[in-house]
Amino acid sequence: MEPDERPRPKGDLASQLASESLGSYSILELNERIAMLEGEIARVTAERDRAAAHRRAADALFGSPSSSDSGS
Repeated sequence: MEPDERPRPKGDLASQLASESLGSYSILELNERIAMLEGEIARVTAERDRAAAHRRAADALFGSPSSSDSGS
């Protein structure tokens, strides 16, 4: 089984990060964490946009599933 085919674990890393106490972090560490998270947001956004463009291209080539289902 390919790694991408495995089920996602229930306690994903984003949930773990969100529940972590930040009280012991310095301002510098918090700024570094924000920069890292902003980089991750940009990476996820780019992947989402790439996937959406791929889907639009496939729909343009093969027709979108919703357009073939709407015939009366």
